[in-house]
Amino acid sequence: MSFASSRQGNLALAAICLSALMFGFEISSVPAILPTLEKVLRADFQELQWTMNAYTIAVATVLMAAGTLADRFGRKRLLVVAIVAFGGTSVLCGLAPNMMILIVGRALQGASGGAMLICGIAVLSHQFSTAADRARAFGWWGIVTGFGLGFGPVIGSGIAALMGWAWVFLIHGFIAVLTVILAWRGVRESKDPAARRLDLGGIATLSLAVFCVAYVITQGSELGFTSLLALAIVATAALSLIAFVIVEQITPHPMFDFSVFRIRPFSGALFGSMGMNFSFWPFMIYLPIWFQAGLGLDGLTAGLALLAYTLPTLVVPPYAERLSLRLGAGTVIPAGLFVIGLGFFIMKIGTGGGPAALPTTLIGALLAGIGLGATNTPVTNTTTGSVSSDRAGMASGIDMSARMISLAINIALMGFVLVDGVLKRLSAVSGSFDATQLRHIAEQVAAGNVGAFDQAPPGVSKVLGLAALAGGFGEVMLYGAIGVWVLAALSFFTFGRRRGIAGAS
Repeated sequence: MSFASSRQGNLALAAICLSALMFGFEISSVPAILPTLEKVLRADFQELQWTMNAYTIAVATVLMAAGTLADRFGRKRLLVVAIVAFGGTSVLCGLAPNMMILIVGRALQGASGGAMLICGIAVLSHQFSTAADRARAFGWWGIVTGFGLGFGPVIGSGIAALMGWAWVFLIHGFIAVLTVILAWRGVRESKDPAARRLDLGGIATLSLAVFCVAYVITQGSELGFTSLLALAIVATAALSLIAFVIVEQITPHPMFDFSVFRIRPFSGALFGSMGMNFSFWPFMIYLPIWFQAGLGLDGLTAGLALLAYTLPTLVVPPYAERLSLRLGAGTVIPAGLFVIGLGFFIMKIGTGGGPAALPTTLIGALLAGIGLGATNTPVTNTTTGSVSSDRAGMASGIDMSARMISLAINIALMGFVLVDGVLKRLSAVSGSFDATQLRHIAEQVAAGNVGAFDQAPPGVSKVLGLAALAGGFGEVMLYGAIGVWVLAALSFFTFGRRRGIAGAS
């Protein structure tokens, strides 16, 4: 009997799958309750953005560090600590009386979730030793992770409708208890006697750069983009990024080995990672707002409508893998990115209004989901498969970091484009109305608060306000389409002319 089929192996696999389910669920379910948070906790638009950004930035911050610490101090030990921390911080989020505490809780939840994710992958890699066992384990892990990401919106909407928004977070306290018991009984402890030292300099400089970029985009309108404080934050981001590159060149155990970027399949796939998180995943935060405020759906119906966006990400990957074997990842990845952009462009057409608005949006969302499903698995397989086995963990860390960093920055950028688009249209019909108050109204409208029209200046009716919201969303969708098409082109040309099974050049 192989270890994978033993009772202990099944317990370990169940623990890792449950931890992956919680991690994915907290990415995809929370966007569905953002309109509720705007009403219940009186969240402004920036706070809604930080509800997601705090999670993603924290994940990106701890990924590489958690892998190193797990190798040194024990993968089971750090996994259990991370699960306990995730459950505790989830309870903190659910009990949060205001947005500030919720955002802090989300950052702590993201840090523990990132550690939980990377430790789970390490446990699967080391505990399931044979190729068949490992394939089975990662197969189940992929299915459960996809389920959490794909069905998170509708499950989150249903939980919020039946039990209240807080239970979208509180439920993880109970799941974490079960997961810890399974991990404690099933996971075998393992360490790496040759574990690298922690690259504190790289972690600190990269994290500071990402945070500063996201902060100045999100808070720039409030600070003033040309104010001394905003310029100082931009300068800090630039200097931190330069410092990160220097640190990674001189440290004996770098977090990022820049030599892998010379491997064309790796870099081509990395553009795929960035493309997915430039468009598809950040827009998941704003799409529920469009469904509810723009198209008039209730929360639960909006969650069901989101299945058009997320369900293909579960169905398409097996077919994408077969296409990759036949055509090469260097063809499938850029093609998948192109389809995502096409979906966004069709969704933009749906912002024109009329009876076809909802069907057009759903068709575009379905296409975007198909494109994501076609891109995601080939990207993961190519980033890890195009480097030597001893660098696969580092390559996976770079891939995941690129995803989280792209996601954090584009959550902020999409929010900026949305508010600016709404504001331009409101300004065009409100004459010389106070600019500060008008921006505040535009941010409320962008957050899905249609009641903000009651405070609007003369000349701005609810009909005009909804038209402004539609125009703003149209600009966001166009931004997503153009951005992902540019990255599709970069990916295509980076892979090069020869596009074999692994996209080798």
